[in-house]
Amino acid sequence: MSKRVEQQRNAAKLIREQKAQEARRKRIVAISAVSALVLVIGGMIGYALYQSQKPITHATPAGANAAGTGIVVGNGPVTVEVYQDYLCPACKAFHDSADDTLEEMAKSDKIKLVTHPIAILDRLSTNQYSTRSAAASGCASDGGKFPEYSDVLYANQPAEGGAGHTNDQLITYGKGIGLGDAFAECVTSEKYETWPAFTTDESGSRGVNSTPSIFVNDKKVTPANGQSISDAVYAAIAAAGGPTVNPASS
Repeated sequence: MSKRVEQQRNAAKLIREQKAQEARRKRIVAISAVSALVLVIGGMIGYALYQSQKPITHATPAGANAAGTGIVVGNGPVTVEVYQDYLCPACKAFHDSADDTLEEMAKSDKIKLVTHPIAILDRLSTNQYSTRSAAASGCASDGGKFPEYSDVLYANQPAEGGAGHTNDQLITYGKGIGLGDAFAECVTSEKYETWPAFTTDESGSRGVNSTPSIFVNDKKVTPANGQSISDAVYAAIAAAGGPTVNPASS
């Protein structure tokens, strides 16, 4: 009887030990799986951070400023910067109302006009029109017709929410203002495809989160219209010892 009891006890002990070993094995497997998952997630996060911080490789159009973020017209003592998206209706309204004022000031060397084509509205077209039109404007700058091409793009601005103009249409608009085969090749080859991503990224680091955004000597101007910009320009000229009267206000 005692021998049978001892055998039962030994069997029960063996079962307990086997269960304990199995429990330890499962814990080790679970810990290993969690550790592996943590490593995978950590790697994914690290790669995402690397990608977000990796410099954008891009070509820079002719006529760009030293930073490569905008196209320069004029050589005046006051710097006016315009951040715009060619799909933005408010940018078209600003262009239509203020462009003559800015163009006159740039031509008379009262200002250095720096236009930054950015692409923040790609989500509002089905074919990344913001990016492609900005890239095409870089091609137009290579051909010495950036202001004229901007005029054409705004005059033919597509509606938000649908397909923007195709590359063939963008080329046709360029040919209409005298841009030739080099412009067409530039657009077709997508030479400046990544330039808008660069200009957009740089605009974000400056705090630009909407278009149009206007700066006069690094100070943001609101409201964004010709009169406000003209007033800000002449205030900057006066601060530098120039004329204190704004002809547009007289």
